[in-house]
Amino acid sequence: MATMADVARSAGVSVATVSHVLNGTRPVLPHTRQAVLDAVEELGYTTNTLARSLVTARTRSIGLAVSAISNPYFTEILQGVEASALEHGYSLLIADPHDDPEHERKVVQLLHERRVDGMIVAPSADPRGLLAYLGRHDVPAVFLDRLVDAPDGGPRFDQVCADNAEPTSRLVTHLAGLGHRRIGLVAGRPGLSTTSERITGYRTGLAFAGLPYDERLLVHGDSESAGAEEATAALLSLAVPPTALVTGNNAMTIGALRALRAHGLSVPGDIALCCFDDFAWADLFSPRLTAIAQPSRDIGAQAVRVLLERLDEPDRPARTLRLPCAFVHRTSCGCPEEPARREEPGQSLRLEQLDQPAQSAQSAQSERGTVA
Repeated sequence: MATMADVARSAGVSVATVSHVLNGTRPVLPHTRQAVLDAVEELGYTTNTLARSLVTARTRSIGLAVSAISNPYFTEILQGVEASALEHGYSLLIADPHDDPEHERKVVQLLHERRVDGMIVAPSADPRGLLAYLGRHDVPAVFLDRLVDAPDGGPRFDQVCADNAEPTSRLVTHLAGLGHRRIGLVAGRPGLSTTSERITGYRTGLAFAGLPYDERLLVHGDSESAGAEEATAALLSLAVPPTALVTGNNAMTIGALRALRAHGLSVPGDIALCCFDDFAWADLFSPRLTAIAQPSRDIGAQAVRVLLERLDEPDRPARTLRLPCAFVHRTSCGCPEEPARREEPGQSLRLEQLDQPAQSAQSAQSERGTVA
């Protein structure tokens, strides 16, 4: 088996230079770096990770605790985490806390016992056990997607998430601009920061459009398809049901669509629909789904970057990084058929330009007898 010394002799450099190239610990001239990489390839050299961890006290591994890995949103985040980790020479250990606080603490402990250098965690709605464990053992960690307010005197952690309130408000004002006066929200699991922030955006959007808040139009789908199906059915059973819906994530969008189909309602003919979370097949639905697209992969990649910075500077102040979302304008909102328009933050039209009601949407709204 080839050694680092063999690689150094073949490349005509020192063992220290080989180490710097392989570990990224110091800049190396491009031609020197390439000579080392060529020698590694030619000799079939592989690093002894166990031996290196004994010397450096690091395993160059990251623990990732994310629930609902089957969810396309978290799958894309996982891809971003994995790509960034590999780019920096780190391996990834993955566990699913199942959004259960007790199981969450157990899987975090399991990852910690595997001697990961740090963790990236999407916290549950009750992260007290998680906070206590991470703080007690001084584990470097970054919270992903869902924010946590640390208790007074408790540990503070770096956090990376998408903007939630303003994009949700954008969906509501868009629907209001199309003439809707009763706009329902299928919100996520109570206790999650994403849920509370999107509810804030929903209420802000209503206020901006001059519409009253009606607590009967806000239901919780618990961030899952089945819960959203039941919650949407409850909205449809109201004496005066909503004429438009905003769903709080992609799984709940599926549940809402199932409920609408079960009630024999068409989108957007009978009810308009906008969703938080874009996903790969949203453009294949009929109608095509108007959605908020989160920068999922970038969230994952940024979480790795922030964690590695924390490992390098353990004492620096904790920070929260919010990434902007994009508005993807399609047809489920009731607008005329046209190519999907993705409006990145900072590139959007003025509100009065964006939300001009289409004549066809106004006509359909009039036929439904919208109630103010």
